Amino acid sequence: MNVEELRELCVSKKGVTEEFPFDESTLVFKVMGKMFALVPLERLPAQCNLKCDPERAEELREEYDGNITPGYHMSKTHWNTLFLEQLPPQLIKDLIDHSYNLVVESLTKKLRQELKSLD
Repeated sequence: MNVEELRELCVSKKGVTEEFPFDESTLVFKVMGKMFALVPLERLPAQCNLKCDPERAEELREEYDGNITPGYHMSKTHWNTLFLEQLPPQLIKDLIDHSYNLVVESLTKKLRQELKSLD
C-alpha cells in the first residue's frame, strides 16, 4: 500500500479531517478533532503511525517484527509505526479501522452523537 491509498482509506471514514498541525511534512488524520493516524511524508520507506490497543500492539510487533514497530515519536504503548510496503494491504486497512474505532470509543458522548449525525 502506498501513502495515497492509505490517505483515501482514512478520508473515506465518517468525521475525518486531514491537516498538518506539526509541520508541512507530517500529515495527520483526525476523527472529530482526535488523531488516529499520522503519516510522515518525507520518511522513507513509506510508513504511518496508528493507535493500537496495547496488548494487540505487542502481538503485532512480534508477528511482524521490523515491519510493525513501537510508534516513532509517539507513546510506545498506544501507537505503532507500520512500514506500508512490507505489510498486506488488508492488514493495514484493518489496523486503520482499529485505530479509528479506538479513537471514536474515547470520544465524549456529545462528540459521538455529532459523529453519528454526520452524513
